[in-house]
Amino acid sequence: MQSIFTFLTPALVLLAPLVLLLAGLIPTAWANQRPKFMAHLNGNLAWLACFCALLAAVVYSVDGARTWTLYTIDLPGNIGAFSITAYVNTVTVIMLVLVSFVGAVVTRYSRNYLDGDLNQGRFHKWLSLTLGTILALIISGNMLMFWLAWITNSLCLHQLLMFYRERRAAQLAAHKKFIANRISDLSHLTAIILIGSTLHSLEYSNLLSSVGRMQGSLPLALQCAAMLIVLSAVLKSAQFPLHGWLIQVVEAPTPVSALLHAGIVNAGAFLIIRMSPIMSQSELALGTLAIIGLVTLALASLVMLTQTSIKVSLAWSTTAQMGFMLLECGLGLYSLAMLHLVAHSLYKAHAFLASGSGVDAFRAPTIVTRNGDFRFGRLLIALVTGLSMTVSVGAVFGITPESQPSLIATGSIVAIAITQLLLQTASVMDNGLFLLRGLGLGALVCTIYFSLHSLFDIALHDSVLPIQNTTGPFQKVLALVVVGIFLALLMLQKLLKYAPASWIDGLYMHLYNGLYIDVYITRLLQRVWPSPTPIQGNLSTPFATERSHKG
Repeated sequence: MQSIFTFLTPALVLLAPLVLLLAGLIPTAWANQRPKFMAHLNGNLAWLACFCALLAAVVYSVDGARTWTLYTIDLPGNIGAFSITAYVNTVTVIMLVLVSFVGAVVTRYSRNYLDGDLNQGRFHKWLSLTLGTILALIISGNMLMFWLAWITNSLCLHQLLMFYRERRAAQLAAHKKFIANRISDLSHLTAIILIGSTLHSLEYSNLLSSVGRMQGSLPLALQCAAMLIVLSAVLKSAQFPLHGWLIQVVEAPTPVSALLHAGIVNAGAFLIIRMSPIMSQSELALGTLAIIGLVTLALASLVMLTQTSIKVSLAWSTTAQMGFMLLECGLGLYSLAMLHLVAHSLYKAHAFLASGSGVDAFRAPTIVTRNGDFRFGRLLIALVTGLSMTVSVGAVFGITPESQPSLIATGSIVAIAITQLLLQTASVMDNGLFLLRGLGLGALVCTIYFSLHSLFDIALHDSVLPIQNTTGPFQKVLALVVVGIFLALLMLQKLLKYAPASWIDGLYMHLYNGLYIDVYITRLLQRVWPSPTPIQGNLSTPFATERSHKG
């Protein structure tokens, strides 16, 4: 039985991306001539990949972690070897099931969404390749294999973002993403070379053991590699200040936005988790990552409140969530970042695919709350209640400010969310029973939060290397900064909601435009590397073609 598992686990994780990659090799002209066939083929293969991922997860629960090498070749300079390796551990299984499931749902949604489009076959071809390459990235056990999948996925996604090639905004957004990703690729490759030259291995399975045996501080080469990994992850996940492309790629079809925001943009956080053995040893890299994530989170969460387009608002939400996820990684809370990644992917895929229904819900009648009677005392009471509830529930799970200040800091963010819940219940109804219901829901949220964190912490125990000093000055100061920023964001949100219009009109306008950061970045990039001219007369939809003939 053991010999069967030895072959079965890697075979299943390799089959998941392979079937999709093979479908993507179909010629574009042939695919466009048979759009119905391509839609059904793509859908069936996506669900097959999802089934393989689920079966691999079941086998993994019995068999455990495993590495399987199909091909290897030594590289010069004693930096290790390039190999085609399937690396199966808890992180691999979770990500494989998550992304394959989201990909299958997006593929099924695309069958109806693009029905009748002249380039429907081409869309499904590139969707299959994009999904296949991200699954290949997830299972990669070799850093160079990971890097090649990282680049290939970016190039395939670029074809989807450029699906409507006649749209100037789509061209510009895809071009900005292209530039950011190429810088990310270069920094990622440089980091891999530095790691290989120091550890003489490019296998992730060896990385965990090699760094774990090190005594003292990291060598300078690995410190530099950690900073380059931060740069690569930040650019991949659309963080400040090169976050603008993620907001503007909503010009692409909705299924592309769903797959990008729910799966592909998470690759930056996934890279950090894979490289946790090195990241955990570098306070400079973790601090830089946390600060960038915190700045992005603060900016995006405020800008999101001012947006009037549901897809643009969701895009700003993704930017904020990516910042939050990288902040968690910067605090060394890898298991919490993985939990966040899973929850955000499922939520954001549903949010984009149901964005039309969201507009209908917005237009529907709603309960009117008393927004004009804001009282600071009520906010203070709700905040103290939320913080007390979070600290109390955390203490039950053995989490205290002295033992794990970083986790308490992120727990305070949950407390602020509970504060909002309590304020909403108070604004809708002053009935005591209704307020008790809000308190009960708050306690339930805290309990679920710490329970899921404990579950993911146990699951990822052998897959990541935690930071060594969780109670040092660095962690405590960073935790205090995080709490302070979130309290300031809570007050600013209340200011935007309740302050007189004469006070906030100017701030609202500047936030609506993202503080013009992307405007300056776009001008700079256009000077250095101008975007290509949109293709004219290559309109994708029958409606657009008919309109051009009438004109």
